[in-house]
Amino acid sequence: MAVSATPPVLSPTSTPGGASSLFRPDSLYSSPAESPRLTSSMINSFITGTGGGGGGTNGNGPGAVHNNECKMVEVHGVKVASFTVDGQELICLPQVFDLFLKHLVGGLHTVYTKLKRLDICPVVCTVEQVRILRGLGAIQPGVNRCKLITRKDFEALYNDCTNARQDLYHIHFRFTPSCGI
Repeated sequence: MAVSATPPVLSPTSTPGGASSLFRPDSLYSSPAESPRLTSSMINSFITGTGGGGGGTNGNGPGAVHNNECKMVEVHGVKVASFTVDGQELICLPQVFDLFLKHLVGGLHTVYTKLKRLDICPVVCTVEQVRILRGLGAIQPGVNRCKLITRKDFEALYNDCTNARQDLYHIHFRFTPSCGI
């Protein structure tokens, strides 16, 4: 088998559409209206599991429970991703942390410490649930683990975080001299 001594040179003057073409000669879309934006029907099919890899079983065999159906539910006036597992509605912990708690506490580690103290046990997401949450934008693209908590547990956690914040506020002003001593 003979090998060419010089590699082919690609240049902007190469023939359009030819084997040596560097760029695609035709546009992928004829108008901006045809750009690859998610439509509501695409999102709904993704959420219900009929497209995009969402849906199916939790990976525990043929008789496994279907708990990969994701719904958007309202928590404190904001839509949050949730799954129904064993008849319980569970919401995405990293998402509610990002939306409601990150300005109240030091970080996610603090939240996990509070969960332990409040005796709240989050449910670990399946791989498929993590994929669905990433696809919806509920968690960051690089995240490969996630936990879910009940709405009741979230309210207990939220109240604990807001009460701790108020306690720190009152302690700071109670012991800070007001006359500049």
